[in-house]
Amino acid sequence: MSRTDVSQAPGVQEREFSLALLGATMAVIAWGSSGIIIRYIDMGGLAIAVYRFWIYAAVLLVWMFARGERLTLAIMRHSMYGGIALGLDVALFFSAVKNTTIVNATVISAPHPVIVGLIAWRLFGERIKPREGLLMLAAVAAVIVVVTQGADSAGATTKGDLFAVGALLAWAAYFVFSKASREKVTPAEFTVGTAIWTGAINTVLAIVLGQDLSPPTGSDLGWILLLAFGAGVVGHSLMNWSLVRIPLWLGSTFTLLIPVTGSAMAWIFLDETLSTIQVLGIGVVLTALGLLVVGQQSQPSQPLPAES
Repeated sequence: MSRTDVSQAPGVQEREFSLALLGATMAVIAWGSSGIIIRYIDMGGLAIAVYRFWIYAAVLLVWMFARGERLTLAIMRHSMYGGIALGLDVALFFSAVKNTTIVNATVISAPHPVIVGLIAWRLFGERIKPREGLLMLAAVAAVIVVVTQGADSAGATTKGDLFAVGALLAWAAYFVFSKASREKVTPAEFTVGTAIWTGAINTVLAIVLGQDLSPPTGSDLGWILLLAFGAGVVGHSLMNWSLVRIPLWLGSTFTLLIPVTGSAMAWIFLDETLSTIQVLGIGVVLTALGLLVVGQQSQPSQPLPAES
């Protein structure tokens, strides 16, 4: 199984792989905190997405220009499918939580690593060992326990559940396109391109659906800036950088930390309770992911194709 897609000396490979694991961890923690931040913003879901993605796209563009780089039509073309996938994921997930329970929407998204793992096997030749597969499935099951033990399932609808299925598939596609982009653009170029596409898609949807797009003011602006820099600049930039250096299935498995992080932060900042079963479930997720990381780091590095 390929550990990274950067062809370098073994020592550099090991360091980049370890940094990629750290980057993926920081990314999912940033994404997990977004649910808490959104609670403090008095705006519609699509409006939040519009400002979040346009602001973080602007930040990345400034960073690119400062480095002497330019946004080109080739970058926009090669990031288009990833941007469409991410834009649909955001729109469909917001629609899901409005039409079904957050529990259902989150549980439906839990099989993400399984779907991505199968795609990674077919497209990128990644192999998941039996031990790794069992740890991944244990983490998925534990996440479902954490989510389902924390809320009432009343209010679920088939329509909302279908939106959640659509969001799951779009989220999986985004990861695949991120991994595949390494042959055409850099992770930074892919990130800024997908941010622009996602901002544009959600702007159109917000206008069509009549959502208020008045500029945020006061505390709303502060929280959206935090969301843009945290979930956007930190989350997407680090994950896209990491996905070209670690197995795709492993990066996807890290997303199981998102609901765990959200639950822990809700307990810390919103005084929401965690049952004993939820705490045990969180422990299983962290243990399984820890064992996966240790198992990956114990494998010998091998020369791999260079990143173009």
